[in-house]
Amino acid sequence: MILTLDIGNTTIGVCGVERTGQGDYQVRFSRKLPTLGDEADYGPLLAGLLDLEGCPEIEGSVMSSVVPRLDGPVSQAAEGLLGGAPVKIQPGRGLPFAIPHPELLGLDRIADAVWAAKRYPLPVVTVDLGTATTFNVLNGEGVFLGGLIVSGLETGVKALTDRTARLPSVTLSRPEHLIGRDTEECMRSGAVTGTAALIDGITARIEAELGPVTLVLTGGWADLVSPLCLHPHDSDPYLLPKGLALLYDRMGNVESGAR
Repeated sequence: MILTLDIGNTTIGVCGVERTGQGDYQVRFSRKLPTLGDEADYGPLLAGLLDLEGCPEIEGSVMSSVVPRLDGPVSQAAEGLLGGAPVKIQPGRGLPFAIPHPELLGLDRIADAVWAAKRYPLPVVTVDLGTATTFNVLNGEGVFLGGLIVSGLETGVKALTDRTARLPSVTLSRPEHLIGRDTEECMRSGAVTGTAALIDGITARIEAELGPVTLVLTGGWADLVSPLCLHPHDSDPYLLPKGLALLYDRMGNVESGAR
């Protein structure tokens, strides 16, 4: 089993990924740890999580991160448990790029794109709905063309609440009505239905340039938004860990230890 670690702004995704034998991967478990300060000791948290999953046999680990200050603490925690440091994804690995500085691209976006290029018909657009909503665009040859980044659902709603005097905090859920009948319904529909409409609209504009594309949604808010998207699409909650596991194998898995 491969342990994948995705350090995000809000949570750290921890998954156990197994190879199926047909070039595919199966996620055996998926958990979230809170993203804490850079002085936090992640060793006990990670050990407790693995113990909760019955101490599965882990051959090594692979990590992506959008919070550089936590790379060291999380890497050290994994190394302490597994006997070897996590494999570090190299930005130029696994994809051809048509952008000037691929080394600056978020490693989570690379992992999403690598698995989408392997698993889905090209051209393909992935949309990862997390703290931010990120679009990746690959053309018919699997070349990474770039994408878009917009505020995530919760991020946008929190900004509204924090920067206004009378807008309340709301719990994000599927709106019962498109047209809200009170302030909370308006905010909820604006966030959720608005994100679905954003995805539909941006995908339509991408198709105006590339022709028909495969659209794939992933990330923490994908299940909430997916039913409201009008464009045909797939939803894969494990796009990122599967991409990380694939990159781990492509990089020769020589940098990690085993538990």
